[in-house]
Amino acid sequence: MTQGAGLLNLADERGVLRASILATLLISALGIGFGLAAGSFSIVFDGVYLLVDASMSMLALVVVNLIMSHAVSKDLPDRMRQRFSMGFWHLEPMVLLLNGTLLIGVAVYALVNAIDSLLNGGRDLQFGWAIIYAVATVTVCAAIAFLEARANRKIGSDFVRLDVKGWIMSTCITAALLVAFSIGYAVQGTPWQWVSPYIDPAVLAVVCVLIIPLPVATLRRALGDVLLLAPDDLRQHVDAVASAFVERHGFRSYRAYAARVGRSKIIELYFIVPVTMPTKAIGEWDALRDEVGTAIGAADPHRWLTVVFTADLAWAD
Repeated sequence: MTQGAGLLNLADERGVLRASILATLLISALGIGFGLAAGSFSIVFDGVYLLVDASMSMLALVVVNLIMSHAVSKDLPDRMRQRFSMGFWHLEPMVLLLNGTLLIGVAVYALVNAIDSLLNGGRDLQFGWAIIYAVATVTVCAAIAFLEARANRKIGSDFVRLDVKGWIMSTCITAALLVAFSIGYAVQGTPWQWVSPYIDPAVLAVVCVLIIPLPVATLRRALGDVLLLAPDDLRQHVDAVASAFVERHGFRSYRAYAARVGRSKIIELYFIVPVTMPTKAIGEWDALRDEVGTAIGAADPHRWLTVVFTADLAWAD
């Protein structure tokens, strides 16, 4: 495989993000250029929206590289590894939260401008340039969304999943623009020509109303990760494993702490051992830890598991 193919490898999370960034920058530049040439704020918005999305994809790529370097490849500089000794997983939900917030913010700003334009008589535009841009962009955005979604079936990345949503939104936005521009072009020279100045801001307002709620689910999950909220399924699984382990080995009780931070799962288990329990060798305690780890799930570079045995409840609470 050539170096270029490796950089844009769609079987790898980082390769998908790199390919998405390049495509986004290209379409964004075309959108802003065509939008200015056609006099269409909706096309300019399409380009700016993609530019914001590309900026967030670049940031996501940096975070993915940091996470993988710390968790898998171990090629981080010693100073950085010492300063971020617990890894970079916490950056993932922060970037997702910023990404979703910016995309909603851009859409809200565009909606306000669209309403203002409608109230002030709309704007004229060159429908021919606008239609050419819309046809090309719909085709490219739909193709990229399909390729990324198919690739992410194996990758399972939240970053790629959000990126796919971004491409789907871009496809829908531009498809709506194409329909509107085609109508505007068709009514030229007819008694309905008076509606053409309102077409651009009207379709922009409709598109914004439709896309503003789309990142909300990602925002909700990212906020939960930032706040270290334990997902119900993870907490129930950890409790079930710990309860069975306590009963099987005759311990007094346990304390479990779990959280999901991006792609990582952070689990701390404290087992309260009876004071009268016979002394065990270090190897025996390690064997018990291995038993717990296996019951929790297969070892994963993105799992942070701590298992503690103590007779003093104060160490667990």
